[in-house]
Amino acid sequence: MTTRIFVTAGDPDYETALDLVKALPAAGADLIELGMPFTDPMADGPAIQASSLRALKSGQNMKKTLALVRTFRATDQATPIVLMGYYNPIYSYGIEAFLKDALAAGVDGLIIVDLPPEEDVELCMPALKAGLNFVRLATPTTDDHRLPTVLKNTSGFVYYVAITGITGTKSASDADIARAVQRLKRHTDLPVAVGFGIRNADQARAVAEHADAAVVGSAVVQRIADSLDASGLPTSKTKESVIELVRQLAAGVGAARKQRSVA
Repeated sequence: MTTRIFVTAGDPDYETALDLVKALPAAGADLIELGMPFTDPMADGPAIQASSLRALKSGQNMKKTLALVRTFRATDQATPIVLMGYYNPIYSYGIEAFLKDALAAGVDGLIIVDLPPEEDVELCMPALKAGLNFVRLATPTTDDHRLPTVLKNTSGFVYYVAITGITGTKSASDADIARAVQRLKRHTDLPVAVGFGIRNADQARAVAEHADAAVVGSAVVQRIADSLDASGLPTSKTKESVIELVRQLAAGVGAARKQRSVA
């Protein structure tokens, strides 16, 4: 069981985001999902939408997002980084150039929420050919008939979205998550990570009792938002507030890991 943390690249500014990302592994993050800021993050709730807008306002773009990964890799070659977001910024950058630059920067995989399997030729297949994992999302409405199509070209892990709707708005029950993970495991040998709706250590522990990983995003970026001053600038509390939450989440996952190893 692992702890996976989402933050938006450039939120609230490049230097603060880089400092946070560098500190995440020591706090217990086993994998970092780095959001690519976009003007219309339709699958995201208010917290992540706001983080994307803060990042864009501070001047974040795809080149700076890849530069952030490259700088992170100068001191950490081990922690996986997956870029998460929407197709438009990649398309605007240029697919071939993006894949080349992402690999060179040290990106391990992609989660693109608005590209269905029917569009695999657009980015999924080129990414896999280039050597990047392409992580697919499954949801409560992805039935057994649809799952083989969704999983066909998925690599790295499967990201199970535990709720229907946008991020950070509600949480799924433990029983629903357990059933969903069991069903996914019947279709794939890939690890199953569960996200959307995990806000605290207890919820992270509950998810990790069933899944291979717990993913937390909205609660983390909300911590960033809550720590900013009236002008939206980082304060002395920004980094430590986020890192403390990540430590708590990782402790919750660790408790589930210990319990499962004993069982």
